[in-house]
Amino acid sequence: MDDIVEAKDHVAQDLDWALKSFIKWIKGFVTWDNFFKLLGIILILLAMKIVYKLIVRSIKKIPAAKLPAHRSMVLLKFLKYIYYAVVIMFFLSLFGIKLSAIWGAAGVAGIAIAFAAQTSVSNIISGIFVIAEKSLKIGDLINVAGETGIVDTISLLSVRVHTLDNQMIRIPNSTIINSTLRNTSFFDKRRLDVKVSVAYETDMQKALDTLAKAPQYCKCDLQDPQPLVWFDGFGESGINMTLAVWFKSADFLSAKNQTFVAIKRVFDEAGIDIPYNKLDVKIYDGPTLPLAGTAAKAKKSAPAPKAAADKKSLAKKSAAKTKARSKAAKELIESESSK
Repeated sequence: MDDIVEAKDHVAQDLDWALKSFIKWIKGFVTWDNFFKLLGIILILLAMKIVYKLIVRSIKKIPAAKLPAHRSMVLLKFLKYIYYAVVIMFFLSLFGIKLSAIWGAAGVAGIAIAFAAQTSVSNIISGIFVIAEKSLKIGDLINVAGETGIVDTISLLSVRVHTLDNQMIRIPNSTIINSTLRNTSFFDKRRLDVKVSVAYETDMQKALDTLAKAPQYCKCDLQDPQPLVWFDGFGESGINMTLAVWFKSADFLSAKNQTFVAIKRVFDEAGIDIPYNKLDVKIYDGPTLPLAGTAAKAKKSAPAPKAAADKKSLAKKSAAKTKARSKAAKELIESESSK
């Protein structure tokens, strides 16, 4: 029982000492000097926050024509990282940590990380070039390394696109830099070349004039620049022609469908046929030709020229003998009848 009472006394003494120490520390900390220091820290943080928000708001107000959405997105992320880095360095300086030592350690760590993440570093550097070149933007239809899709996001590491059948593809920026990039939405206007053939029996000038009428039936086709029509040459089954029409890049599928329908329409109205592969079977009434096997067999069984001549001579002699016998029999019959 005495031990329990003694333990309680020790605990009470420890709590009393801790409470007195905390109050003493509070009294020593809560001074006018520390109050102004804390107020200065709060004001500095508030000022940095206000400046950051003002810069972000100013960037968001820039028209898309001057600053595309993908560049604005990357710039805002970059500013966000800078803001957090400044806040962290500010707090480190408050605790008396020397930034020079941190930079030295960061340099060594950075070298190690660079060797371990060469691909990521390469993508980041490539991402800077991709953004600086302005070769693509969000909403563009691009083809890179055999992949075709519409750009959704552009970051320092990669570009994300979704395909026409709604699949997401992530293309590293290093791949974009090292490959051929085809951006079909880069310009406002595009040209569609449609190749078509007409039968050789068709009047060439008529075919040229008829094909030139096709763009008149297409709402998406532009008249400036004007459509073009030309002959490509003589093909195996027809005369090759090309119709070139201009349209807005956003109307690609509609313009293509309308152009094909219009070409078929004007050709049908003009009575012009589009040639296609077909097989013609013709039957002749002439003498029947021997088959290859029959001809070879007949050739093989044919008698030699000398044997054929001997056979012909024997046939003549036999015919002469038969004729002589017939004549003798006839004379004998006539002589008997005269008696």
